[in-house]
Amino acid sequence: MTGNYAPYILLKDDDPFEETYNWFWTSINLDETYPKEFLETLMQMAADVESGKVKTYPLTQEMFDKLDDLVGDLIDLDLGEELNDGSL
Repeated sequence: MTGNYAPYILLKDDDPFEETYNWFWTSINLDETYPKEFLETLMQMAADVESGKVKTYPLTQEMFDKLDDLVGDLIDLDLGEELNDGSL
């Protein structure tokens, strides 16, 4: 840090250093983080798909049509129109 804390105060009575320091540590705690094990599992799954170890199946228009028949009325009207015109 350069010591230029003045622009970060909210009120004129705030201590610029304390305000910056507290917001820094608060912002770190606001970030959503995932456990290392979850990320390693996700990376392994991606590697398995890329190597062909896991068989994948392409999505076809027929599958989208069946899905629309099953849950089409649950989808917001605007989203449904976007799906039907192929814009998504």
